[in-house]
Amino acid sequence: MAKNVTQKLIETHFVDGDMVAGREIGLQMDQTLSQDATGTMVMLEFEAMAIERVRTKLSAQYVDHNLLQTDYRNADDHLFLRNACRKFGVWYSRPGNGVSHPVHMQRFGAPGKSMVGSDSHTPAAGGLGMLAFGAGGLEVATAMAGMPLYLEMPNVMGIRLSGDGPGRNEKGGKSNGNRKRSKVLFNGEKTASARIA
Repeated sequence: MAKNVTQKLIETHFVDGDMVAGREIGLQMDQTLSQDATGTMVMLEFEAMAIERVRTKLSAQYVDHNLLQTDYRNADDHLFLRNACRKFGVWYSRPGNGVSHPVHMQRFGAPGKSMVGSDSHTPAAGGLGMLAFGAGGLEVATAMAGMPLYLEMPNVMGIRLSGDGPGRNEKGGKSNGNRKRSKVLFNGEKTASARIA
C-alpha cells in the first residue's frame, strides 16, 4: 500500500520501536523550539546533561511570552536564556522579534524536517510539511542532546472528499478526540475547492 506524507516523514526520522499504531516509537528531531515561558526549564534541563553543544541541526529560543518587566525575575530569565544560547549554540530571538511559532516557520520551516517544541503551537509547522510535535521541557532538552523523541505511533487516517459535497459549514473534519493518537488527512479531487470551517 502507498504511504502518505505523514507516514513517509515518520519513516524518514524513525530510529527505534515498532511503526504500528499505538506502539512506542523513537524519532530523531532536526529542530527544537522553545520560548521564554518554558525555555528556562528546557535550558536548565539541557545544562544538567553536561553536553557542550546542541546536537540538532537547529535549536531556537524565542523571548516572546514573559515580556512584562515588573521585577527582576523575567529579566534574569531572559539574561540566562541569552547566555545559555551563546554557550550551547542555540539560535536566540530577542524580545520584539515576534511570536515564536510563526517566526520559526517563516525563518526555519522546511518540508520534510522534524521538530519538537515546548510551545503548544509547535504542531502548526505541520502545515509546511514538517513533522512537528509539542512536548514538555525534558523531551525538548533530550532532543537538543541528540536523543530521539519517544511517543506513541499515531493512527493515521484519511478522509477522501469527492462529488459536490455539502455546504461550507458541514465539511468540518473531526478526529476521535484523541489528538495524540490520531492524525486526520484530507485528500481527493475536491480538496482544492473544499473550505473547512
